Amino acid sequence: MNTLRVWATACSHVHSDLKHGRRSLAEPIEQSEFGGAEGGPPFDWDIMLHLGDISGTQTAPADADGSPVMEQLNAGRKHRRERIYCLLGNHDASGPGEETQWWFRKWIDPLGENTAVSGVHPGWRPFPIEGTWERYSFTAGNVVFLMMGDRNDGGPPKGRGAYGGYPAGAITMETFEWWKENVERNQDRIIVTCAHHVLRDTTTASGRWEGIRAGYHKRYEDAEGASYLYWVGDDADSNLFHDYFEAHPACIDLWLGGHTHTFPDDDFGGKKLIERRWDVTFANVSALTRYHGGRKKKPVPMSRLLTFQTGSSELRIECYLHTSDYAPQGWYAPAGRIVPLRRPFSL
Repeated sequence: MNTLRVWATACSHVHSDLKHGRRSLAEPIEQSEFGGAEGGPPFDWDIMLHLGDISGTQTAPADADGSPVMEQLNAGRKHRRERIYCLLGNHDASGPGEETQWWFRKWIDPLGENTAVSGVHPGWRPFPIEGTWERYSFTAGNVVFLMMGDRNDGGPPKGRGAYGGYPAGAITMETFEWWKENVERNQDRIIVTCAHHVLRDTTTASGRWEGIRAGYHKRYEDAEGASYLYWVGDDADSNLFHDYFEAHPACIDLWLGGHTHTFPDDDFGGKKLIERRWDVTFANVSALTRYHGGRKKKPVPMSRLLTFQTGSSELRIECYLHTSDYAPQGWYAPAGRIVPLRRPFSL
């Protein structure tokens, strides 16, 4: 094995697409294994990342919403469920007065704490997890993945309300401190940070108010930060990550996020979907959904394949279109990038 292939996805919004007869998570998995009905080729991957918003409900997901997700997470014939590493998005959150993140913990269950329901066997993970359902890490070769779940729960102003997902990103202060500790402890490795949101002013429409102005998100109380990680603990429009990166440029290699459902070439605010800041690559992997979103046009279902090559200090990022709405199904070359790594990949 000379490569590590990481398939980065987000925002399948399973329940929104099911209303239109589309299996937004299962179909891409099946396309990866056997090719698509519209001519898209199959492709291999070692692990899949789903960076939040597996739920498509506007209100908090209910127990009945778990089974459709389970069916699609288990759609693979060549890849077990344990090869899919998930984190929380704002639409996966529990509602006010509910047990904290009970739905995600019961049905998605990254640590395999509820195997009888979720079917996740922690011992079957190709790369074991360390941490909690909210924040965890795993290591593949000399790459460490830091998975930070969104905490859009508990009611406004940070958490979801009765009528929607409150799009601005939120993590706890404990998660920030955990991230910082892991970054400093792993400076001899390639570090990939995974979150539901990107940081402010890094990728397409991630500036203040841009998510609303561009039509990607609907207006809620937290509309200013609708398209980026807005809350860290009780710190609104937080600069904690920005200040850390200013003081420690090139401290990680890559930040992956989703949340904002885009077209492959979108550059609202003068920022593209893959950009460099602080000597770090930021990438919005966008969305698998076709029907869930605030903009007038349907989102374009797409994902990214990251290929780490042994001995190489470069990372190949390719874009796969899962329908032919924007361009022919399959690899979309104009959105591909080669980005630098701080050190060569090794297994």
